[in-house]
Amino acid sequence: MFDLDLYLTALGLALGLGLAGWLVSLPIRNVGFVDSLWSLFFLAMAAVYIFLAPEPVTRAWLVLGLVAIWAIRLSFHITRRNLGQAEDHRYQAIRANNDPGFWWKSLYIVFGLQAVLAWIISLPLLAAMRATGELGWIDALALSLWLIGFYFEALGDKQLADFKAEPENQGRVMDQGLWRYTRHPNYFGEACIWWGYFLFALAAGGWWTLLSPILMTFLLLRVSGVALLEKDIAERRPGYRDYVRRTNAFFPGPPRRSRQEA
Repeated sequence: MFDLDLYLTALGLALGLGLAGWLVSLPIRNVGFVDSLWSLFFLAMAAVYIFLAPEPVTRAWLVLGLVAIWAIRLSFHITRRNLGQAEDHRYQAIRANNDPGFWWKSLYIVFGLQAVLAWIISLPLLAAMRATGELGWIDALALSLWLIGFYFEALGDKQLADFKAEPENQGRVMDQGLWRYTRHPNYFGEACIWWGYFLFALAAGGWWTLLSPILMTFLLLRVSGVALLEKDIAERRPGYRDYVRRTNAFFPGPPRRSRQEA
């Protein structure tokens, strides 16, 4: 069920959260803070969808719980990873391209844009939390896909963090654990999570929310995820080109033989 008033209310909350994040970014001169907010946009909007819904059913509470687990873990992980670090090179490039005046332009270039993107992508959460009906086999499939995604994202993040924490790994390529089977297990996991949310919406009749997982997958593959991260990584990390030759970019698969092994 689509509720325009509720959907617009969620937009107002997302923009307000984006404004608060922008104010925090000004004194620290680091718009990378928006990465910590990204998943919290969805948690805030999910809370609006469920608490303003009349008599939410089991599916709604289940989805809210999954969103909370995903959002809090991801925000905590990113915040801990970025604490005390310089502004990410992606945002440094955006800053350089939009100076002078980036301090105020970042309100809409960075924080406003991400708030609106999160609002659009949140459609399955709206559909899942507003519909009636009991859980069924599609919900079971949705939960299974979500669990697979969370496993890849959370474990992939932990494995990479542990790898980077070892001084001897400075400048080396992470190709162990899940990273042996896909160059981006965290992004693959994120996509699975959002296709899982879509299946919850589909079980509630929200077929029209298909735009959400498609948009999220496109962003992960072509915009802010794989394509952007790998744009210059081979120049910064020796051995990455060989890693690309033997490892799938997104979908997990068995590693191929490298040139050294051939």
